Amino acid sequence: MKKNIMQNLGNSIRYQRKKAVKKPKQFEEFEASMLFCPKCKEAVPVREKLLLVLPEGDKHDYLCTKCGSPIGSKVTKEETPLNSL
Repeated sequence: MKKNIMQNLGNSIRYQRKKAVKKPKQFEEFEASMLFCPKCKEAVPVREKLLLVLPEGDKHDYLCTKCGSPIGSKVTKEETPLNSL
């Protein structure tokens, strides 16, 4: 009986550990809608443009919608890496 209680306790602790390790997916990736433009000297809406396709992910540039200058960039990580030929 004592063995069953200890086994049940061990199973419940393992279950709690596995459950606590999961990360919430709501903040894995951000997209900017407005950034500060040094040319316009104000926060402006931005357009996202694909700049490069890299083995570790895609590089995007953020462009000012008023003057068109690049004001930021980000690299999105690929879940499955590209295989080299």
